[in-house]
Amino acid sequence: MFWYEEEVKGLEKERLQLTYEPSTLFYGSSSIRLWDKLFDDFRPFKPVNLGFGGATLAACSWFFNRIVAPYDAKSIVIYAGDNDLGDGRHPEEIFIFFEQLASQISNRFGDIPCYFISIKPSIARWDLINSLKYANNIIENEIIKQDNNWKFINIYNKMLNKDGSPEKEYFLQDGLHLSAKGYALWKQVVYARLLENFHAELI
Repeated sequence: MFWYEEEVKGLEKERLQLTYEPSTLFYGSSSIRLWDKLFDDFRPFKPVNLGFGGATLAACSWFFNRIVAPYDAKSIVIYAGDNDLGDGRHPEEIFIFFEQLASQISNRFGDIPCYFISIKPSIARWDLINSLKYANNIIENEIIKQDNNWKFINIYNKMLNKDGSPEKEYFLQDGLHLSAKGYALWKQVVYARLLENFHAELI
C-alpha cells in the first residue's frame, strides 16, 4: 500500500486545514478524488472529498483509521471496487473488503447512514463486465438483506446507452474516468438518494 502514501498524507494535511466540520464523507477512488465540484454539488450535506487516486476497496479499508476515523461523520458515501477488478481480484474478494470497511465504519461511527455507489460500467474495463455486475450484485444483495443503515446507489444502469453499452459522453478519452456530464449524472442520482430518509434534517 506504500504507493498511496503521498496522497494519504495529503488528505491528512487537508483535514487539518479545513475551516468547517464535515457531515458527509465521500470516500473512495479517483472517481471521488477527481470530482472537483463535489463540495458545491453537495453543499447542504457539508461534504468533504476523501478520495485518493487508484484506491481499491482493500486500500479504503487499509487507510480507514488514517483518513476517515478522525472525522465526526454523520454519513458516508463510498465509491470503490473497479480498481480491485482491474487488479485482477475476484468479486468475492471485493465483497470481503466491503464487509471489512462496513465493519470499521460501524465500530467507529455506529449506525450512521452509509451509501455504496455501484461500480460504474466503464468503456476501458468492459472486458470485466461480468465480474463487475457480479460484484455489484452481491454487495447490493447484502445491503438489501441486512436492511439497516446502508443503501445501494445504482448508477450502473444510468450510465448505459440504449444498446446496453457505456454511454461515451459520460467518460473522458481514457474511457475510465468521468467527464463533466458523467459527474452531472452522478450528482443527480446521488443527491436524490441522499435526500431520502436520513437527510431531511440536514436540508
